[in-house]
Amino acid sequence: MVCPFGEECVTSVIDSRKNSEGIRRRRECSTCGLRFTTYEKADITLMVEKRSGDIEEFSYEKLYQGIDNAFGGIDISDKKLKTLVDNVYKDIKSHGKKIKSKLIGETVLIHLKDINEVAYLRFASVYKEFSDVTDFEKEAAELN
Repeated sequence: MVCPFGEECVTSVIDSRKNSEGIRRRRECSTCGLRFTTYEKADITLMVEKRSGDIEEFSYEKLYQGIDNAFGGIDISDKKLKTLVDNVYKDIKSHGKKIKSKLIGETVLIHLKDINEVAYLRFASVYKEFSDVTDFEKEAAELN
C-alpha cells in the first residue's frame, strides 16, 4: 500500500486485528516512518432469486420496510426494530451469496413469531398471499 503522506513511500503492516467490521491494520511507512491505520471490509453482494425466477440484489432497506410494515401501528422501539432486522439479515447471510426469496420470508416469520403474533400474522398475510379470513384463522391456530 502506498503511504498517504508521501507519493513514493511504501508501507508495511506492523499489526493486524479482526474486529466486528472486518480487519484493522496498523501500517508504517518504510521511508518517512509515519504510522497510520487502515480498515478492510469485504463487500460481498447478496443476490436474491425471486419467485418469478428473476435475480436481484438484496436490499436491506426493503427488508427493514417489510418488517416495519408488519408492525404498522404496534408500538416497537426503533432500536428493537433495527436489532430484529439485523438478526434476520445475519441469518439470511449465513446461507450464502445467492438465496431464494422464500428463505427471507420464512426467516422473518421465525423471528416475528417470537416477538409479536399480530406482526407475524400481518407479515404472513402478505408473504403467504392470504385470500380470505380462513387463511388467517388457519395461521392463527398454528401459532397456538
